[in-house]
Amino acid sequence: MLASHPISISLPRALSVLLAAVCALAPAARAETDAKGFVRFAPEQIAWRTVNDLGVKNVVLYGDPSKPGLYVVRNTFPPGIMSAPHAHDQDRTIVVVKGTWYTGTAGDWDPDKTIGLKPGSFMIHPAGAVHFDGAKDEEVIVQITGMGPVKTSYVHAQYTSYGKPRKLD
Repeated sequence: MLASHPISISLPRALSVLLAAVCALAPAARAETDAKGFVRFAPEQIAWRTVNDLGVKNVVLYGDPSKPGLYVVRNTFPPGIMSAPHAHDQDRTIVVVKGTWYTGTAGDWDPDKTIGLKPGSFMIHPAGAVHFDGAKDEEVIVQITGMGPVKTSYVHAQYTSYGKPRKLD
């Protein structure tokens, strides 16, 4: 059974969530839009946002995952950090941009049971399917595409973000 976010939240966590929401409204990059509506920006123009003190970063390249419609985001995982086991209520597609991305398809958060995907690899996370993923020995960047609004449910209420994976009983 998937657990949802706890109702009580600490003041520092609340401020962190508020800051992330405000940052989400800021432009992701200094994009150039031409007269026909084409948008272009180079990698060095991407304005990454730090998600937590573990070094996870995120940027919304297109759309908004909290609103209806298509969105494209990128996540950066530092070595040794993975997302906690979770599921989304919408299908999402992922392309590995940099590094070897390790993916697990269970709620046990056991890094030894993950499968590594090298740059250029593609994966689909079906709606409702529990998974966890991230980096082992090197920085990893993935690009995620989905339809919003998307909701995330975590398997273990005490692990609702990112961290150092370990087998949970």
